[in-house]
Amino acid sequence: MTGIADVARSAGVSKATASRALSGSSQVSDQTRRRVRAAADALGYVPSTSAVSLATGRTRAVGVVMPYLTRWFFAEVLEGIQSVLLREGLDLTLYDARPGTEGRARVFEDFLARQRFDGLIAVGLEPDDHELERLVSIGRPVVSVIGGGEGTTSVAIDDLHAARRATEHLLALGHTDVVFVGGAGDGRGPSVDAIRLEGYRDTMREAGLLPRHVAALTSLPGGYAAAVDLLGDLRERPTALVAVCDEVAIGAMIAARRLGIPVPAALSVVGIDDHEYAEMFALTTLAQNPREQGAAAARLLCAHLGDPDLAPSTERLQARLVVRSSTAPVPGREGVMVSDTGLARD
Repeated sequence: MTGIADVARSAGVSKATASRALSGSSQVSDQTRRRVRAAADALGYVPSTSAVSLATGRTRAVGVVMPYLTRWFFAEVLEGIQSVLLREGLDLTLYDARPGTEGRARVFEDFLARQRFDGLIAVGLEPDDHELERLVSIGRPVVSVIGGGEGTTSVAIDDLHAARRATEHLLALGHTDVVFVGGAGDGRGPSVDAIRLEGYRDTMREAGLLPRHVAALTSLPGGYAAAVDLLGDLRERPTALVAVCDEVAIGAMIAARRLGIPVPAALSVVGIDDHEYAEMFALTTLAQNPREQGAAAARLLCAHLGDPDLAPSTERLQARLVVRSSTAPVPGREGVMVSDTGLARD
């Protein structure tokens, strides 16, 4: 097995010089560094993580903290993060911080305090929980995907714009009785839900219409349960729904079909996310790219690792309207074709 001594011998330098050259130390000239790296490549030598850590004080590892590992959005974000870290030669340490569990408390109180990473990517941690503040206090660079706090770098879609765009799409189709489904009953809850609800409410009020909100768990079963109650009441049944996310939207569509309500002939539904099931259910939605958000977060973290004085920044990505067959004009209204580029009447 090739060792650092073999590399040093091949490059004609001492073991200490070879180690410093491979760790990127400024004490080695560029010419010597190139010679040592060429020797290492020729011999197929890969420095161990522990050796690099001892030489540089860095672990070459990035911690990723997220509340759910199996949900579509979080799995996609993780793939995006990993794709960048692999290119950069960085290891990934994943922390499962499911809300309300003992494991989440241990992650924040024990494992993260050990600082076995050079930086952290926090996915879906809400600023109101003060957990992001605790991560920042560890003294390592932190980048957030969703829910960035003050003074931290973050990546997310413009949720206010996404909800506005979803609502405007339905209004352009002639719907005036549009209900928002999902999120906490008080409108606070997770920040993403609250921001999307705010975008819907603002758009309805600006159109002179009354906003209506039905609380629901942010899941397919949650959307189904809320829609059964809402759509089962003939007096309260709307002609269109804006769902807080695609999972809620799909749950609502299943509920509508079981109640004999045709989508979109009698009920139009718009989601937000472009979930992997959205195409299967022909769901009109505001598409985001969670994998790209993860990749963007990893790139930003690498930038902070390379420059500790880099100022925090916020990267807001725009969701794109994807029109499928879950939305249609209100019955009796002239046909309206809606796309991202504008409106065109038949």
